[in-house]
Amino acid sequence: MAKILVLYYSTWGHIETMAGAIAEGAKGVAGSEVTIKRVPETMPEETIKAIHAKTDQAAPIAKPEELAEYDAIIFGTPTRFGNMCGQMRNFLDQTGALWTKGSLIGKVGSVFASTATQHGGQETTITSFHTTLLHQGMVIVGLPYSNPGLTNMDEITGGTPYGATTLSKGDGSRMPSANELTLARAQGKHVAEIAAKLAR
Repeated sequence: MAKILVLYYSTWGHIETMAGAIAEGAKGVAGSEVTIKRVPETMPEETIKAIHAKTDQAAPIAKPEELAEYDAIIFGTPTRFGNMCGQMRNFLDQTGALWTKGSLIGKVGSVFASTATQHGGQETTITSFHTTLLHQGMVIVGLPYSNPGLTNMDEITGGTPYGATTLSKGDGSRMPSANELTLARAQGKHVAEIAAKLAR
């Protein structure tokens, strides 16, 4: 059995929705045990209220040391200026003890993301996230082009070979599309299949 963690941060629910689809895809692989958790909020309460952030997220809060318990971790983050959000960065910066012990070496790491616009840094967010995973010794898994949704030119849609993505629109009003959720499920399935092979 492969233990898979979907670990995310979501401000307005876009990445939370994608995390659910990622988990759904991973659960479809026989023998997979899937857990969804989120990283702690770091914004002040007044800021959270001012930007109308989504605070009713059901996923429990993760602790850095828990990452060692899983065979694969699929990280979800909104984009902040072409990079991961500060909440995720803060969480990962607390994994130094795991790095010292080599606790994540050989485990599968994968990333999905969201941006407000089509060209808002989806790919740089994911590939720059990979740097941290490589320092931890993780095996990076993306989203292969065998998924036809990656070449969908009939609509404005997220989706990269580096990982599933979604577009939120500047005001956050656009939620993940059917194509984006299909790609998220495909990523979850792909990661779970590889994690199962490595676990064997």
